[in-house]
Amino acid sequence: GRTPLSYATWSGDEAVVNLLFAKGVDPDFKDKDGRTPLTWAAEKGHEVVVKLLLAKGVDPDSKDSIGRTPL
Repeated sequence: GRTPLSYATWSGDEAVVNLLFAKGVDPDFKDKDGRTPLTWAAEKGHEVVVKLLLAKGVDPDSKDSIGRTPL
């Protein structure tokens, strides 16, 4: 499963990302394939959302199930 944060980062919805952060969601959650919200934001080119996630201290070197990193 993907989470609401995964969907918000995939779509680049900065307002929803900030709302979810305010609610205390885990910004570094991994889905069943090891992908994180940072993976989705970076893949879709949402630079502002990538910066928000990095400011939250997410791991930019986190690897998914096939060894890829978000950045």
